Amino acid sequence: MKQTSFRSVDEYIAKQPKEVRPVLERVRGIIRKAMPGAVEAISYQIPAYKLPGGGALYFGGWNEHYSVYAGTEFVAMFRKELAPYEIRKGTVRFPFSKPVPAKLIADIAKFHAKKAAKAGKK
Repeated sequence: MKQTSFRSVDEYIAKQPKEVRPVLERVRGIIRKAMPGAVEAISYQIPAYKLPGGGALYFGGWNEHYSVYAGTEFVAMFRKELAPYEIRKGTVRFPFSKPVPAKLIADIAKFHAKKAAKAGKK
């Protein structure tokens, strides 16, 4: 990808290969619905959903997969559901060749939002 400075998630998705844009839009919609209080932004040159209580959830599209970056705590909570996917340091990789696991992504986003809300109350 040539561009390295995106101004919006719309622009980020528009610059992705045409065949993966619908997948990224679906992931975006799932996260937005699961985290209605989050502010959508670009951070580290990928889409980010920043929460009022702190923290953020990210996703990004790559050559063969898209990733959701949510920190390490969710891995233990969703160990069984994450078993078919590659996980590295709080990042889960979902292959473009498989259907979007909408419920799993929504559950991860909701878990992250609850964690941020608890942190914000301290």
